[in-house]
Amino acid sequence: MVTVGMYYDVLPDQGTAFQAKFEAVVEALRGASGHKSSFLYQRVDDRDSYAIISEWDDADAFQAFIRSDDFRAVTAWGRAGILRNAPRHKIYPRSEDLGRPH
Repeated sequence: MVTVGMYYDVLPDQGTAFQAKFEAVVEALRGASGHKSSFLYQRVDDRDSYAIISEWDDADAFQAFIRSDDFRAVTAWGRAGILRNAPRHKIYPRSEDLGRPH
């Protein structure tokens, strides 16, 4: 299992639209191979900044998702007037793998 952080900064007054799109994406993810769960978090010190934290079976499952047509459609929508800048994604190691040799 891997945890993925996806970080998004939206334009002022676009938070409601971003949150609504997240709900639609989560609904679509319910059938995505390897997806376990996703949650949306909003920063306290920057209300236009969000993190989506997702659990996946493995990094390959997440990579397949971000290469999908569905994900491309969502990112095109975001670039067209919702996001302040490019999203950032980070795959976090499992705690049980920390300190192990590669």
